[in-house]
Amino acid sequence: MEFVVIHVFVGPTLPGSTLASSGLQVRPPVRHGDLFDAAIRPGDTALIVDGMYHQAPALRHKEILAAMGRGVTVIGAASIGALRAAELAQFGMLGVGRIYAAYACGKLAGDDEVAVGQAPDGELTALTWPVVNLRNVLQLAESEDVLDTERTARLLTALRAVYYPQRTWAAVQAVCRRLGETQFARWLAVRLEQDRHFGDLKRADALAAVRVALAGAAVKQTDVQLVPAVWETAYFRRWSNSFARARVGGLELFTEDRLVYQQVFDPAFPDIWAAYLEHRSLHCREDGLDGLPLEVRLARAGGGLPADRLFHPTVDLRDEQSVAVLLAGESELDRQAVARYADALTSERRTRPGFTVAAVRDELTCRLLRQVWQCPEHKFDAEASARGLICGAHAIAAAKRLVPGLLQEMRERAKQSEAVYVAQ
Repeated sequence: MEFVVIHVFVGPTLPGSTLASSGLQVRPPVRHGDLFDAAIRPGDTALIVDGMYHQAPALRHKEILAAMGRGVTVIGAASIGALRAAELAQFGMLGVGRIYAAYACGKLAGDDEVAVGQAPDGELTALTWPVVNLRNVLQLAESEDVLDTERTARLLTALRAVYYPQRTWAAVQAVCRRLGETQFARWLAVRLEQDRHFGDLKRADALAAVRVALAGAAVKQTDVQLVPAVWETAYFRRWSNSFARARVGGLELFTEDRLVYQQVFDPAFPDIWAAYLEHRSLHCREDGLDGLPLEVRLARAGGGLPADRLFHPTVDLRDEQSVAVLLAGESELDRQAVARYADALTSERRTRPGFTVAAVRDELTCRLLRQVWQCPEHKFDAEASARGLICGAHAIAAAKRLVPGLLQEMRERAKQSEAVYVAQ
């Protein structure tokens, strides 16, 4: 029997240290790609509390649907998790807590309700007040006759107008002074001295969701049977390929990096791509036909063009058979090179602020590819197509990730050659 894991994506709402002894797998706030992690297996539970959306690309809805489709129970609460749960409840995502309920019934709408500012050094601590917590303490103040309905509404409007990364405790106090609500500010300061979590609705909901997950009470709310058509799009395929990775020979490598390396550097890759096209043709059902030999498809298409010019199937790097065919020529030295190239790219990003792969010059990448392939300009498109890269422009876009590593290797070879020449 496999051990079921509860993965909790949490940060500013509930510090991970709070859950350290609970037996949960505590992870940082969820971001785009995290649910592709192979460590999140069918039968596991993913509890989404906090998530990135300003500092990094946000988690997409289809990523959650795909996780549920492969048998992962997904719970949302307190923050971005509550918002996503309200949006995907009809598909079986479970929401927990008052914030989720408010989103689900339409009392809350935007993500600004739960947004907080964090320290730029990556410390997972909330530096500002989210609107949901402010609304909660205002209602508590009203229930104790510290405020009336009109003053509560005026304060809430003014506090919501403060941009969320700037809505600090000092900013809250400043708004109170400007509106003449010093009594409320003093009342709140006293409550916070007595209990630093006073009015923290997000924290309360997160703790409630943890209890639900630990109790095993997370069950799907609907009988909807999710099928790949619900989430499978061209965008999703691109995301899943980008995050596909495996541990091979002690190295943790992205599968897409391994494939692009082979497409660029393996002299025999045109033969491998031809074998892949045959494999896809025999196993393809996307066109409504049973699998056919590639030569039959070519005959039906007519025109006399080679298969790589006629067929450009989208590769699914989650499919183990496809990966096995495409990486048939990969060696241990190749995998080590992929790791070096990935390190070179990481170093480039670290040492050159603002650097992106897209910023690598097209003409430089094209020149390097033609040099590697020993290819004249007029045959560049044909060579790229034979390697499964469709055309020269697509080859350039795919190969840009390799340029920092390739240039680094070329510089090292030049130094070695110079050293040998001097020694002689």
